[in-house]
Amino acid sequence: MDMNAVFRAAEIIIYVAQAWTALYGVFCVVLLMRRIRQQQFSTPARAEEFLGQIREPLAQKRFDDVSAVCDSPPYWAKIVPQLILVALANRDRELPKIRRMLAEKFERDVLADFEYRMAWVSTMIKTAPMLGLLGTVQGMIAAFTKIATVARESGTDPAALAADISFALWTTAIGLMTCIPLVMMQASIHVRIGKLQDAVQYQLGMFMDDFALVHKPRRGN
Repeated sequence: MDMNAVFRAAEIIIYVAQAWTALYGVFCVVLLMRRIRQQQFSTPARAEEFLGQIREPLAQKRFDDVSAVCDSPPYWAKIVPQLILVALANRDRELPKIRRMLAEKFERDVLADFEYRMAWVSTMIKTAPMLGLLGTVQGMIAAFTKIATVARESGTDPAALAADISFALWTTAIGLMTCIPLVMMQASIHVRIGKLQDAVQYQLGMFMDDFALVHKPRRGN
């Protein structure tokens, strides 16, 4: 078996794997950031505007009008209006049950989805330096193989080892260049998710305060 051909094929595979890791990691980050942006209001003022739109029909028990606002194009992708729809659909239940239902739905449908996507980002962060280490090991094996074979025949030529050592160093560098930005992006996403949680809790709290004034559950619920 021609070991040089094997080493060249391994180099191509490692470079392709590193490129895929970097691209997929960035792809997951972009999806997460886009998803978070879709779920939340752009500014606190927009959230207050939305809550103001539903406050009057809610006080008048015009629940269908409140639902229509929540399900309108500006708000149907936002998590708070969708949770409000769930609260209105279950308004015959006791308030503590509604609060628990909303918390569970938010955790199951939103936070769990973010967690699954973040798991892929973490996987890419761990994979990138491992591929770099694999490239380093493969490059050093190729270099020492040349030393063992070529040196016996015509002495060691530094130029013959330069390509293998360069490959070893480049794969390590690429692994670090992929990992470090993804770590920083992951931290930014954690901050954004934390802000989303705080905003959802506050906005839902404002709604539930208004909802409690008109809420009359059926007996036995």
